[in-house]
Amino acid sequence: MQLGQIQQTALLTLYARALDSRLSRPILGDPLSADIASQIDYDFAKLKVKPNLVYSTALRARRIDDAVRAFTTAHSEAIVLDLGCGLDTRAARCAPPSGVDWYDVDYPEILDLREKYLPGRSHLVAADLTSDAWLEQVPTGRPAMLVAEGLLPFMPGDTFATMIRRLARHVSGGELALNGYTRFAAWTMKYHPTIKALGIQAAQGFDDPREPESWGSGLTLAGEQLLCRDPLVAEFPQPLRAATRFMALGTGMSRQGSRVLRYRF
Repeated sequence: MQLGQIQQTALLTLYARALDSRLSRPILGDPLSADIASQIDYDFAKLKVKPNLVYSTALRARRIDDAVRAFTTAHSEAIVLDLGCGLDTRAARCAPPSGVDWYDVDYPEILDLREKYLPGRSHLVAADLTSDAWLEQVPTGRPAMLVAEGLLPFMPGDTFATMIRRLARHVSGGELALNGYTRFAAWTMKYHPTIKALGIQAAQGFDDPREPESWGSGLTLAGEQLLCRDPLVAEFPQPLRAATRFMALGTGMSRQGSRVLRYRF
């Protein structure tokens, strides 16, 4: 299987969710990810996935799932756009109402894998997210839940903000949920063993959770969850649990870890 460096991050997060599902007390509990990973001919060991990535990936996915479920429960005829979806099984985990249309958006190579391992679960939209040509495949006039998990650091310059601005104008209001990297956290990602193994230079983020309100998208901050303060940290193994709780002592430190941000527009 031939995938580019960025595309291989889909396998990284898939494997992290698969490892979580095999724990005696999983945080996310996503056996479908484990099933998919077992079918893919790929040397997952070279990704060097450590426990901190397994637990943080599972926890952020769980909290973003919570946001998606809340929105689709309140808007039973909404659309969901999972931007840079990779091989995430979020549509299966969230099981939205029948009136909700789900769109998984990613590179064509990733969508080929979704066709093989997750057939018929969503509308697939092949896209270069730095352009706007793909928007013609997205319906207008319906509230939208925009999901951007793990996407921000891999979009160059201001292309992430530009994408959100285009989407906010295209759909009929809604919410955006993402894991918000600070500038420092995004910069340090390139030194993480898993990212370094793939040769990716990730460097994009923002510190103030209200910064996206200035993007010209009509965004209003609806919530910031600092995941190092999440009750499920109690399920982390030591010494990861102690290190995470130490980060939770200050807001500045807490923001350098995983956080889930929600915006209304």
